[in-house]
Amino acid sequence: MHQYKVALLEDNKKQLEKLESYLTKIPNVEFVLVSTSSDDFFEQLKNKHIEILLADLDLGNDSMTGMEVAQELKIPVFFASINTADYVENMEHLKRDAEICIDHITKPFTEEQFIKSFKRFLREVDFFSNSQYVYLDFNKTKRNKILIDDIVYLCADKELGSIFNNKQIYFTNRTPENLIDFSFSKMEEKGLLSTQFITIHKSFRVNKKHIQKYHPKTQEIEVKVFHKANMTETVKLSVSENYQNVIKKIVS
Repeated sequence: MHQYKVALLEDNKKQLEKLESYLTKIPNVEFVLVSTSSDDFFEQLKNKHIEILLADLDLGNDSMTGMEVAQELKIPVFFASINTADYVENMEHLKRDAEICIDHITKPFTEEQFIKSFKRFLREVDFFSNSQYVYLDFNKTKRNKILIDDIVYLCADKELGSIFNNKQIYFTNRTPENLIDFSFSKMEEKGLLSTQFITIHKSFRVNKKHIQKYHPKTQEIEVKVFHKANMTETVKLSVSENYQNVIKKIVS
């Protein structure tokens, strides 16, 4: 059973505690972020990877509404609010345009009603999550929704502009991008799991689904990446000695 990383945004502290209590009764939920304001929420989000947002639509005197936060994140969201009827049209637009799972429950509600509704929501999220996405910051655009299977490899190459925590990322269907403030050590927090993205060299993390060949004599693998409009090219990447046995098992 997948353990969903949930963020909770609710300006009323008593209601926040109540929602936390309810969510602890759902076994496949893990709190990773709890906040009472949008400013604090986004500050915490810099160091967190979340998969689901549980939010109030009305955040009182906050500079943003729960809906605006959800529109910024574009991840599955469950609204628990007293005025859900006022936002139905916004929810429909968000669900259609961002292609994400959205549900809501109107206050007041009982613990039983909330748990039943949220569990149903999780089943919907699970059903549509066979195609997994991550949200990545590029040089010119932020929070780009990227299908994980479209990523071929990530690279730390100073000659290509990799300074500090900037990396390069290569795809099957779009030109390469520069990843901003991205550390290999925090890939799992971003949703890029080590079970799929393997280390072949200190500078490369490769999606093992896209490894075409391994050349033991030259100690290189082949992958295909999108180079320019409607064209792909084969790229050879060096494999360090420590990782050669891992590659041999994958391609055998």
